[in-house]
Parts: sequence; structure tokens; C-alpha cells
Amino acid sequence: MKHPALTKLRGTVTLAVKGESVEAFINLLTEHQIPVWNVRPMGTRHAEMNLLLPHVFLLRPFLRRTGCKMHILKRQGIPFTVARLAKRKFFLVGLAVFWVGLFLMSSLIWDVEVKGNDKLSTEAVLKAARQEGLYPFQWSFRVSSQDKLSRALMQKLPEASWIGVEKQGTSVTIQVVEASQPTPEPLYSPRHLISKADAVVTEIFAEQGRPVVHKNTRVKKGAILISGTLGDEENQQQVVAKGEIKGLVWHEYEISSPTVRRSSTYTGNNHERLYLVLGNHAVQLWGYGKILFSTHKTTVEHDPLMWRSFRLPVGWMTENVRETKIHEDKLTEAEAQNRGIEGARANILAKYGKGTKIMSQKILHEKRENGKVYMKVLFEVEQNIAEELPLVHNQGE
Repeated sequence: MKHPALTKLRGTVTLAVKGESVEAFINLLTEHQIPVWNVRPMGTRHAEMNLLLPHVFLLRPFLRRTGCKMHILKRQGIPFTVARLAKRKFFLVGLAVFWVGLFLMSSLIWDVEVKGNDKLSTEAVLKAARQEGLYPFQWSFRVSSQDKLSRALMQKLPEASWIGVEKQGTSVTIQVVEASQPTPEPLYSPRHLISKADAVVTEIFAEQGRPVVHKNTRVKKGAILISGTLGDEENQQQVVAKGEIKGLVWHEYEISSPTVRRSSTYTGNNHERLYLVLGNHAVQLWGYGKILFSTHKTTVEHDPLMWRSFRLPVGWMTENVRETKIHEDKLTEAEAQNRGIEGARANILAKYGKGTKIMSQKILHEKRENGKVYMKVLFEVEQNIAEELPLVHNQGE
């Protein structure tokens, strides 16, 4: 007979029927339109079959008429599951308490984070938010809407040009955009501009003050380049010397560059560990055992459970340990030299700032020892050579 619909919802019983007239019993069920399926003859006087739970209570008259007896072998479906759970009252109470607790925990705000603030202190923002009812362990339904909170915080914090409030699960982020304030002009005392290194002047531009040197002039460290004193001995005026002076400076670098370059790649072998995360604690569920990789890198992925837009303090964490292999590439002496010199050139450009140019380089000494190339290199660099000297420390020129 055709398999009826919704058997799991209605409940299914597997019966064993024994007697002289098992076939007559099955025919009676068919005549009275009682669905029966999966009929399995187990002998001449024995058969097994499946019926719906409500129809089991209708079988007594048919059993009497045919002289058969039945025995229930298996019970399946939701009605039997509910009946078993009803006998376990403490389990049901614990399950209900768990879900109620989980709902209550997800209805709380666990964390309030402030981003984008630089001059405005985080404490001031959190204090203003607390005054508006936004703080950790506050009920979510008691907090005002995000737009209303943004407007209220902007009124309390005039230093901010815009404040946005974003809620993700049990966390709230306050994004602050501070109002741009005009940069105050620094206060300068009268000063000279002097050379900070031995150099040959290549460019000099005096915006304010009196230039003392000219282009192609060789100067010593500490020599005045632009004087902050104007006038003669009888009529003097002290000003803030301003300008731009560039010069050729020589830098000597001692460089060591290895002739073997090492790099790390993944081999494809990995070992995964699975954790159940409960708040700030993680319980390992899978992936026990020692890591047999001699070299490896570990990556961690956290996947919290979400309920609607709420981020629950429960989730999964996967830790992936991947085996790595170290590769060694041998370099020629020329390649090692170039790598070492390029590193020194990058260091010079980063150290002496914008406008620095490396005009030339010369290897003064070179040797190869213990798998490295050692060099002493002289760089000719055009750079800014001016630094300030307050006039209070140097009244004369």
C-alpha cells in the first residue's frame, strides 16, 4: 500500500502479527481503508508491517475476528518523542532555563566600543553615552534608537562633527568624526640656521634672515648658513631665520649581506582543531594530538552564533596549523652586493626625508666570510643640511 504522508508527525508503529489468518487480517485493514505499508512476511503464520499510531487503537475487532495477536516492535515519530520527554521533567526544565538564559544574555549589551576619536577622549564619549542610557549590561530594549542616540551624543560632544551609533548583536560601536580645528601657528624664538654636517652647499634659498654662504661653498658642521641677525653692530634686529639649504654629504656604511636567501612556503599538510567558544572560554572538541610538523604557521577563525542581528556569546573557533617548508636560494657575490647596497640606499632615503638624492656610491673595501659579503661603501648624498640654533645660545656669528 502507498506510504502515507507526514508519518513522522503523526507517529509510526511497527507491528508483528501472528496467527492462522494473517492474510485475512491484512485484507480487513485494506477493506476498512486503514493504511498499512512495508508488509514483510516472516513465515506462514507471521508478518511485520507499519501502521500510523492513531490506527493501532482500531485493530482490536480485527484481531478477534481473525484470531491473530500483535506485538509492537518499534515506535517512531514526534508523538513518542514528546511522550519520552514528558517523563524527563528535569531535562525539560533545564532546557527551558537554558533557552531563557540565552535569550536574556542576547538581550543585554555586552560591549560599547569607541572608534575614530583622537583628541576627544574615550572616557568622555562613554560618559556621554551612559547619560543617554547606553552602557555595558544594559537591556537592548531600553536603549534609544541609533539615530536618536547619535543626535543626543552630538549635542553633548560639540568637539565632534559627526557621531554614528551601530549595533551588531550584543556589541555597540560609537564612530566619532572629530571636527577639524585650525592648526595653531608654532611660536618661534629668534634663531640661526646652521649646518648639521660637513657638506658642500648645492642650493640655498633664504625666506627670512641673511644668507651667509653661497652655492658650492664647503661648510663645517655647526657653521651658520642663514643668520637670524640683521643690521650692523649699532642697529641690530633679531628674526627667525627661515629657508631651505641643500648640500652634498658623505655617508660611510658598513654592510653585511648573506649569500643565502631563505623563504617559507606551505607544503599542503595541515592539522585542524575545533573549539566550542563560551564567552571568553574555549573547549576543544576535535583535533587532539601532538603537532608533528617541525615548522608551521597557525591561523584562527572565530564563527559566533547569530540570532537575528544579535551576536551571541556562543560560537565555534577553528584553529588551522599548516606545515611550512624553508627554502634556501643561493646568491652570487654580485647579487648579494646589490641586495646589501639597495638596503643601505633605502635606509638613507628613509632617514633623511623628502628631497634626498643619492648622487653616487663607491665600494671602499670588500670581503667574503662565513657565508656573507662584507662591504664598506661611501655614498654621496644631496640632502637638507639645515638645523635650528636659538640666538639665546649664540649671540654672535
